[in-house]
Amino acid sequence: MDGSVENVAILLLVAAAVAMLAQRLRMPYATGLVVTGIALAYIPHAPHLSMTRDLIFTVLLPPLIFEAALFLPWQLLRREMPVVVVLATIGILIAAAVTAFGMHWLAGWPPISAALFGALISATDPVSVIALFRQSGIKGRLRILVEAESLFNDATAAVLFGLLLAVFQGAHPTISRVLRDLSITTVGSIACGALAALPLSWLAARTADHLVRITLSLVAAYAPFLAADHLHLSGVLATMTAGLIAARAGGSSPGTRQRHEAVEAFWEVVAFLANSLIFLLIGMHEGGLQHAGKSAGFPAVSTAAIAVAAVLAGRAATIYPLSSLFIATRWRLSMAHQHILFWGGLRGALALALAFGLPTDVPLREPIVTTCFVVVTFSLVMQGVTVAPLLSALGIPAREGGRGGGPSPPSPG
Repeated sequence: MDGSVENVAILLLVAAAVAMLAQRLRMPYATGLVVTGIALAYIPHAPHLSMTRDLIFTVLLPPLIFEAALFLPWQLLRREMPVVVVLATIGILIAAAVTAFGMHWLAGWPPISAALFGALISATDPVSVIALFRQSGIKGRLRILVEAESLFNDATAAVLFGLLLAVFQGAHPTISRVLRDLSITTVGSIACGALAALPLSWLAARTADHLVRITLSLVAAYAPFLAADHLHLSGVLATMTAGLIAARAGGSSPGTRQRHEAVEAFWEVVAFLANSLIFLLIGMHEGGLQHAGKSAGFPAVSTAAIAVAAVLAGRAATIYPLSSLFIATRWRLSMAHQHILFWGGLRGALALALAFGLPTDVPLREPIVTTCFVVVTFSLVMQGVTVAPLLSALGIPAREGGRGGGPSPPSPG
């Protein structure tokens, strides 16, 4: 980060103003922040922060993953686990393969470049998707499906991306080696999260001081992520595990519940701040690319269009065929739910973090990064704006406990 504390403060002030305006206009605040960020890129001497892998991946992503896991309702999650697991595992493989195929055969990208792009862009984002549905007031089955799938498929996509990167860097994979590496990464990452969260949750349960509990939860968000990353495991999966354990350890007695609510309130604030910075930075970076034009490596319109179409095709090839597996079961998904799962599959922070983490010798690295920004911006702006009307058109707010109408930004408290 090359900006000053003053720049951060100004950007947060801008974020608060945009959130208030978005509430009045009944539009997704994430979309408003991205559009505002694009506008800021054209204003001379506007506050600026450099979007780097360390900022996104190490500073902002861990608390967002942790907060998303912390707020997952465990009882509802267990009930929908078969659907979530299928979408977050088989679904990611299908989405990545379809996207990679499109980028290779239609855009002419080398196979490894197309495969890496397919992996990093395949997961729906637990930041933008969860924010959107909370704003819409959706509280029923659809919300838990979207929240859980977006959280779990982030972990799957991160692991898949790591395996493909190992192939590029010289590994010679066999089926047995891939399965072994996948098992080591999965088990090791879950172990990192559990080893951090269990003792910290044990300590938190033995103090009545909500400030100490908040501090311990902050450690639980970052420690497993950094440890897993250092061990070449999945920090996303480790922090997700820690968040789920912390949520289960919240307790249900009145005193414990009150202290846990203080922790949850803290994480709502953290998530709001991190979300705001990420969405503003996405817009500022995208606006900067557009302003600089081709000199900055901005992708051709045809490549950008192919990428957006390939990502949407991959999402469609995931949702509709896999949903048919549950037609004759109690986990059957209505067509309305399938349409929202498809169109609400926004992209965000994880894709950008993985793209920034690509080694410099990856073929077409810069086009991969800039195309990733195009897809993320399209999903946050175009899909983000139209999901709320689609919800209303399908009659979902009334059936799922929502407020109806457009969404409003989450309270920063």
